[in-house]
Amino acid sequence: MAVEDGTVDGRTLRGQRRRAQIIEATLAIVRRDGATGVSHRAVAKEAGITTSLTVYYFATLDDLLVAALTSVADAYTDRIRRIIDTDDDPLGGLSRLIAESAGPGRERALAERELSTLAARRPALRPAARRWRDNVAELARTLTADPDAIEACVALSDGLCTAILLDDHGADPGHIRAVLAKALLGGGE
Repeated sequence: MAVEDGTVDGRTLRGQRRRAQIIEATLAIVRRDGATGVSHRAVAKEAGITTSLTVYYFATLDDLLVAALTSVADAYTDRIRRIIDTDDDPLGGLSRLIAESAGPGRERALAERELSTLAARRPALRPAARRWRDNVAELARTLTADPDAIEACVALSDGLCTAILLDDHGADPGHIRAVLAKALLGGGE
């Protein structure tokens, strides 16, 4: 609850921290055990809190999974927004972001893919799962108005992320950019 001067009171801040702790524990389980390993009990154990606290903040398992996927989607949205707003080469920025799936962004990308795939069976996850695709489409629209090229860029970005997660070696942002450029811009720039 905000007080009159616009600051947040301690109780609200503690609640926000607790929610973040529970979401991070959920993501840790997804990365380690997959989405099927997520339960209120498992998340509580991972976070070092009682199960009743996880249920207090996230009444259903879908609420918990949606919050975890939304957290990942928010991070991707922020990154793509920065690429669109500040990168002189948005396609290069997207390519670097995709390539991170082979390195420092692997765990985040793995959790996003796992939860997004689960969205096919759990409709509550679908809006958050669509955000990656919506963000990539927004970036592609800065480069072309061709709806088929935009759709190809989105599908290719999804496929490249998945392929990178399946491989056990680094990803070349230059190669990724060339592949995306061919689909999005017809190969020439």
